[in-house]
Parts: sequence; structure tokens; C-alpha cells
Amino acid sequence: MDADEPFIETETRRRRRRSLFRHRRVPVRMLVPNFFTLLGLCAGLTSIRMGIEGRYDLALAAIVFAACLDGIDGRIARLLKASSRFGAELDSLADFVNFGVAPAFLLFNWGLGDLKSAGWICVMIFALASALRLARFNAALDDEKPKWQSNYFMGMPTPAAAIVLLLPVYLDQLGLADIKTQWALKVVLVYTVFVAFMMVSSIPTYSGKLVGERVGREWVLPIFVVAIGVVAFLFTYPYETLTVLTLIYLGFIPVSWRNFRDRSEGDAAAAAAQAASPQPSETPAPQQGTGRIFTFRPTDPTK
Repeated sequence: MDADEPFIETETRRRRRRSLFRHRRVPVRMLVPNFFTLLGLCAGLTSIRMGIEGRYDLALAAIVFAACLDGIDGRIARLLKASSRFGAELDSLADFVNFGVAPAFLLFNWGLGDLKSAGWICVMIFALASALRLARFNAALDDEKPKWQSNYFMGMPTPAAAIVLLLPVYLDQLGLADIKTQWALKVVLVYTVFVAFMMVSSIPTYSGKLVGERVGREWVLPIFVVAIGVVAFLFTYPYETLTVLTLIYLGFIPVSWRNFRDRSEGDAAAAAAQAASPQPSETPAPQQGTGRIFTFRPTDPTK
């Protein structure tokens, strides 16, 4: 672990508690991350409008665009040392709209509206679960935990949940005609409740937060190639790419849970071994013996 990582995490927490309007003049760098957050919020609101109008391709594009902006605004804030309490609260509100309300409206207008009240209840459960997930995340920001746990979320994060929730829409855009039948829509209902449960659960999912802190020199070029490849596929084959990424993410959740469990058990075993090992005494204990103890004092030569 890099020696600077605990300091970076402490500084980020301290700045998130810092008020943005504490001084009369606010540095411009403090506003840059909030611009990205507001741009993402505009994308989420536009997605709601496109979903109501039945333009599902543009609604999906707006949500994916908002997810990309959500992934970079926090890193920009840490890079510019512009984290603030105002920015954190604005980011949470934007996440609720972009990844809680907008996907729920899109899925309801796409097909769950045909199931009337049942469809509305399920998408409402998803939106409420996203609000609870964000509230729990904000409440746990100041909790002290090992550095390696920052690489995991407790439960599915709201941006990932929004992308995963819309898997039926991707399949519909790919030409799967049976996805809108009555029995398939009932499966979508169960799937929606499952994603909502994953958000409020304590199942650890990989976050990749520490990837942005330090990257090995040998990984720089491969990361560039993979990122460019994903973006190229996303623009060329958007629905196929989103479907594959969603399935990979869902399949990786058990791996994340197992890695988190193994690491936690290793830390617990190390702590138990350290507690069971005898602690060295500060003052050595006197040796036990059968003889008497004499104290020798130097004699005064004048006497």
C-alpha cells in the first residue's frame, strides 16, 4: 500500500466536510466538479423527458452519459482538491434523479406500465431503494475502516444499478421480441425488485476507487487500450456493449463477495493471532533465585 494513500483519504474526508461558501470569494477550481454534476443532472432530467416521449434510445444514452460524468466528477474534485460538503450533497441529489428516478420512469414507460399498479410499485421500490442506498453511503463516509475496503461498495452502487436495471430495454433494442410478453414482463418485475434489493444489501461489490489513486507503470498503456476499445464499442454497438458489460458485472459480484470475505477473514485471523501472542513487558521481571541479593557500595578512601 502506498504510504500517501491514508493521507489522501483523510484529506478527502476533511474537504468533504468543508463548506463551499465559507469565504466571500470562492476559487474557480471549487466550481469545476459541480459543473460536471449539474451537467449530469441535466442528462438525467432529459432522460425522463425522452422516456415519456417514447424515444428510448436517447433516454438510454442520457443515462449512460450521466453515469460517465458521475464517474469522473469525484476524481476531478480530488485532483483539483476541490471536494466540499456542498458538492457531496449536490452529487447525492443528482445521483437520486439520474440513477433512481430516471431509470424507473424509463422502465415503466417502456413496458412495465402495461402491468398497471404492479409495474408502478416495482419501479417505485427501485427509486426508494436508491434513495436509501445514497443515504446510507453518505452516513458511512466518516466511518473508519481499513484502506483495502475502499475498493468495495456495500451493496450495488446507484449508477451501476441503473445500468443493470435497463438490461430488458437493451434486449428489446437488440430485437428480442418476446421481452414484452406478459410472462416476460413479470420476470422483469422480479428482476427490478432484485436490483433494488442489491442496492440496499450489504453484499460487497468491487468499486475500483483505488485504481484512480495509483496505477502501475506497466498498466498505463493496457488501460488506455481497454478504455478506448470500450468507448469505441459503446458508440458502434451500444446495446450489445451494454448487455455484455451488464452480464459481466452481474457475474463478477460473487467474485467480489468471495474476495472481500477472504480478506476480512484474513484480517480477523491476524488480529486474533496478535491478541493471543504474549506482549513484551516494558520492565524485565526479576530473575528468580535461591541466593540473597547484596548491594555493593564503593567505600570512601578517606575513611
